[in-house]
Amino acid sequence: MSNTVFINVLRFVLLVITQVLIFNNLNFLGFINPMVYVIFFYWYPIKRNRAIFMLTAFLLGLVIDVFSDSLALNALASVTIAYARPAIMRFCFGVNYDFQNFSFKNTTKLQRITFMALLIFIHHLIFFSFEILSIAHILLILKKVFATGTVTLILCVLFSSLFSPKSE
Repeated sequence: MSNTVFINVLRFVLLVITQVLIFNNLNFLGFINPMVYVIFFYWYPIKRNRAIFMLTAFLLGLVIDVFSDSLALNALASVTIAYARPAIMRFCFGVNYDFQNFSFKNTTKLQRITFMALLIFIHHLIFFSFEILSIAHILLILKKVFATGTVTLILCVLFSSLFSPKSE
């Protein structure tokens, strides 16, 4: 088993455990539950097999859904951001993303935070839009997206700075 596969499996398991046992039980202001497992899509290696990445995204969302009783909303949002990840990376990192030797080490902190914020925003927009499923409640959807997204982004940036290699 390769080192990167082991690290990704470990991240998968630890993020599921922390999401299910800790963050699903938090209720800031009565409606904010951070979804820190989204950082998996930031940490996943860039130039890997896309089909395996999509399957992993689906499994991550499905496992979170099983423990959260959320009717496959996490799986839907996870697969969507996994599919959109290359376009988001191209938007955030420009033409540098298309080079074979692209690495997060060669990007600015602002680009990385923008990338993470877009992943979180898209994930939360899809999740809460399908959770509420009514255009009449657009203000409620946006309130949940921005409030939960802000807290999630802060926690993900903290996790990223704590658990990423020092060379980043």
